Amino acid sequence: MATVITHTDDEPTCPICMGLFNVPRQLPCAHTFCQSCLQSYITSKATEHERKRCIECPVCRKTTGHFVQDKPTSEWASSFPVDTVIQCMIPKSRVDRVCDACSSDGSSVTATGFCVVCEEAMCDDCVKFHRKLKVLKSHSILKMEEILNNPQNMMKFAEGFTCLDHEDDVKLYCYNHKIACCGICYFDNHKNCSDMRKLKDELPGLLRETKTSEIIEELKKLQAHLKTFIDVKESNIRDLESQVNGLTDQIREVRTKINTALDELEMKVMTEGKRIYKEAAIRTREENHQCLSLIHAIRNSQLLCETVHKYGIDIQKFLTAEKIKSQLPLYYSQVREKWGRTDILTVQVTFTPLLESILSLSSSDIGQLVTMNDSTLSIPGLRKPTKECQVEKVETFDVNISGNSYRLSYTGITVLPRDRVMLVDNNNSQCILLNNSHQVVTTYKLIEHPYDICVVGDEEVAVSLCDQKKIQILSVKDDVISPVRTITTKYECYGITAAVNGEMVVVGKCGDDKYCWSLIRDGREVRHSDQYDSSSRYYSYIALNNSKTLVYVTVPNKDSLLCFNMEGKKQDTYSPKNLKCPLGVAVDRDDNIYVLGYISHNIHQLSPDGCILQVITTGVPQYPRAISFDNIRDTFIITNNSEKTKLHIYQLK
Repeated sequence: MATVITHTDDEPTCPICMGLFNVPRQLPCAHTFCQSCLQSYITSKATEHERKRCIECPVCRKTTGHFVQDKPTSEWASSFPVDTVIQCMIPKSRVDRVCDACSSDGSSVTATGFCVVCEEAMCDDCVKFHRKLKVLKSHSILKMEEILNNPQNMMKFAEGFTCLDHEDDVKLYCYNHKIACCGICYFDNHKNCSDMRKLKDELPGLLRETKTSEIIEELKKLQAHLKTFIDVKESNIRDLESQVNGLTDQIREVRTKINTALDELEMKVMTEGKRIYKEAAIRTREENHQCLSLIHAIRNSQLLCETVHKYGIDIQKFLTAEKIKSQLPLYYSQVREKWGRTDILTVQVTFTPLLESILSLSSSDIGQLVTMNDSTLSIPGLRKPTKECQVEKVETFDVNISGNSYRLSYTGITVLPRDRVMLVDNNNSQCILLNNSHQVVTTYKLIEHPYDICVVGDEEVAVSLCDQKKIQILSVKDDVISPVRTITTKYECYGITAAVNGEMVVVGKCGDDKYCWSLIRDGREVRHSDQYDSSSRYYSYIALNNSKTLVYVTVPNKDSLLCFNMEGKKQDTYSPKNLKCPLGVAVDRDDNIYVLGYISHNIHQLSPDGCILQVITTGVPQYPRAISFDNIRDTFIITNNSEKTKLHIYQLK
């Protein structure tokens, strides 16, 4: 059986022809194709495109008409900009660079020079013409051979990126919408935004928050999912062919008694089975070719991200990572769509119970070929939005280290790297480290009664000490707990969570029944929130959204969850009737909020804008207290005061 052969080199390839790029042209959606491939695609849908005056991207199906207005369809592909970053990633030994000016006329002339001002590859004739014009004489032209095999040489000449919507330089960053934009974008969409800044000034901080390595890993994961999909479908076709051929053996076992009637049935099985197999094979190859196109697009994104991250300047690293990060939800959606439509075909023969009188029956009375679809196949690791998940309790385990559960009080919990868990025991002034099997590894005696705990690094945690106005930083390296430093705060410390770059946000008591939260940076309090009232003997817990722009604080005596911005100003209040004495609060990977109702014995799941998604009561113990999320595995753990030594694990399914 023929199989699809994929390109295995670590080089960017066209998602249409799946070969190395030849004059790569980039659409506004950031997907790139050979100019000839893109033009062939446009021509194949010319009537539809001319009517709409726009085209759909062959990968993501986004439409664009910005570059093609008032032009014949034969010139549409050449109207899109050349992707110079992709172009410089293609080794000279595999493909010749062509002159950009000549290619716009449909000619393919080998480029010998590159103008770093115009950012265009040029042939010998164009280089001579370039040097003759007075206005272009000062432009620096490099020999193509000097830069072809080293992307770093190409990237250092580019100051930034051009907006694909407006062909204007990207120079601004909107913190309200978390997006980089050009001047035209500003006047069109961001005139009323309160926090617009120059991109070059914000690059150091933005680069720290843009985790390129994680984006690359997500791209690799998507490719693995699609390759698995192809393997499953190819294996299914091979099995289907074997099943169809094997059915004849099943028939031959019966043929000794019903030879005449089964001859006709065998012919029907062979004919119908082969038809089903051929149709399924054709459909599968079409589906797999679509998957391969998507793999090539994703791998191009990965290679682009890796190359720019390794050789590019800061603005290139950030904008490339941001651009590709915006494509991840669409990639996941397309992969989910592929798996959601996966049908595993099998065939079998069913015989009627009338074998006693089989010789007097026709073939249709004896049996027929049955085709079955098995759509239960699922793919591990391809996650749906958390708001669509069901919350189920999957495990309860006991952590009773003292032998006296009455004296234990687990007021804080956090999930560490490598599936470990760390608890703080308020009554016994200690923290407890559990391994990935939830067994106690070690304990550590603290200098004061702790209240809450959070991870502040791969091997460090921060513990808030209630009455001492202190935060104790501990190392958890090699499963050994040791002190690192102690931070003194202005107020008493209760709920604590990690912000960015080692910063922490901690809830404190700032007066009689008055509370606020503080931002801790480099061991000092640098910002405080607005004060709020709280007189409960249960103190507040705190959480941040994933972008670290919003702070959520529970107020037990007011039965409320407060939302602040990072400047300390209150934004919103959540106070439903069925939430009593809220304590622990956490955020999942999609920024949905989970609040534990201590007295109401429930868990409230809210959307990022504060709308109720569901109230979870099944499997929730009495007096739930602290919560910690593991966003990699979509699980969370809670402590409680009714079964003091029991920890409960919930899964989003």
